[in-house]
Amino acid sequence: MAKSPAWTRKEGKNPKGGLNAKGRASAKAAGMNLKAPVKSGDNPRRASFLARMGNMPGPERKDGEPTRLLLSLKAWGASSKADAKKKATAISKRNKARE
Repeated sequence: MAKSPAWTRKEGKNPKGGLNAKGRASAKAAGMNLKAPVKSGDNPRRASFLARMGNMPGPERKDGEPTRLLLSLKAWGASSKADAKKKATAISKRNKARE
């Protein structure tokens, strides 16, 4: 029986949030185009991710432990969904001012 792709299993997930290199590689083999997190700076991809994930439904913590959502936000430099929305707005505003 064939194994499921690494990005769907624990070995392809980063314990600090998101996917690790093995998870991204297995997702790429499945036809996805995933890139490593942008942890700081004014990259438009970072603003887009923070805005999208800041509006995701679901809790940030479950049974006192951070959910995968909160871990991913922290990997991208936000401490909560509210912080993610605020940072996304600020990054977008700075990017538009540069244009």
